[in-house]
Amino acid sequence: MDGTTLEDEDYTFLAKLGNARNLSHILKAIHFKDVATVFVTENGLKVTVEDAKCLQANAFIQATVFDEYDVHEEVNFCINLNVLQECLTIFGSSSIMTTSLKMVYGGYGSPLTLTLEEENITTDCSIKTQESEETLDFEFCAANVVNKIIMKADCLRDAFNELDHTSDVVEITMSPQKPYFRLSSSGYCGRTDNDIHKDSDMVEIFQCSEPQSNQYRLSLLKPSVKAVNLASKVCIRMDHRGFLSFQYMIKNESGQICFVEYYCCPDEKFDEEDV
Repeated sequence: MDGTTLEDEDYTFLAKLGNARNLSHILKAIHFKDVATVFVTENGLKVTVEDAKCLQANAFIQATVFDEYDVHEEVNFCINLNVLQECLTIFGSSSIMTTSLKMVYGGYGSPLTLTLEEENITTDCSIKTQESEETLDFEFCAANVVNKIIMKADCLRDAFNELDHTSDVVEITMSPQKPYFRLSSSGYCGRTDNDIHKDSDMVEIFQCSEPQSNQYRLSLLKPSVKAVNLASKVCIRMDHRGFLSFQYMIKNESGQICFVEYYCCPDEKFDEEDV
């Protein structure tokens, strides 16, 4: 290097983190596609990954998670998430040592530069960025939420594991009466129902205003298993259209809390005469 860094020049965004694994840990929860859109705001980073215009995952990393966080201009850009993760774990994901991280973005068209240091060994990475495309707006708002349940993530993890994974769809039912909350699948082994009682010790909040049952493509729900395996709590909401929201609360190695949210649209049903 020539001794000049972006930190000595004008930059759009700079952040420092004492433990790079704290960022890598959260990004694991949404890493089901290689391309991600990064939104840099004064409040923190939002990293968005989408699939087939039916699924969207957002990881929120608050500014307070970083040891230093400075934004001169709110910007967004696309980046290869696989490359970013490889850089963040360049010293090994299972290393017992702590890897410090500095991220700098110079503005439109600039690469995202990372400086990682562990045991006085420093590595510089430069990752190409691209102009971001418009992300999906699921128009999911709290005012239109019909049903909501907050539970320990272990409970949902167990329910996911018991699904018949030869099934194409998963039916999610919420009702003021029994079964209250149910995950159902039908595959080669027949129908599987997994019920969670609203008064279960695993359930913290159950708010259900009317019975609702919708089907979702299992292939779209599978990516959220990455998040449930890392989370301590999960909030599941359905709006009046049947759109689904999973909100995961994830703690990093420093005990700080970040949130990951998945949006999924219901599976469309067509009558034979309409096909």
